[in-house]
Amino acid sequence: NKTEILISFLNAVLQLDDSKRIIWVEILNPYQLPLVFGAKSTILDVKAKDNAGSEYIVEMQVTDKLGFAKRVVYYSAKSYSSQLNIGDDYYQLKPTIFIGILNFDFLENPHYLSKHLILDVD
Repeated sequence: NKTEILISFLNAVLQLDDSKRIIWVEILNPYQLPLVFGAKSTILDVKAKDNAGSEYIVEMQVTDKLGFAKRVVYYSAKSYSSQLNIGDDYYQLKPTIFIGILNFDFLENPHYLSKHLILDVD
């Protein structure tokens, strides 16, 4: 079953402990259509939501295409921003986690797994 494989993959890659383990996912429509006419649409390899409401984007990339870092941010931001509708409160936003399976060195990190957060450096 592809959802069971995805659950196992996410729990292993994210190294989630028992209290945070994903137990359920819904595979979502991978087409992220623009909300504004003329904006860019995106097609994701896998998009899913877990039991806590977090969204996951899993992308597989064989070649180092120009602008990959910006595409990661764009895909993630688009998924994140699409969670709310008019009148919804921002506290309802759930995390969006992007996982890239790459066949090239993206960062100078020697480890296969690197985690990045948006945070205040001051």
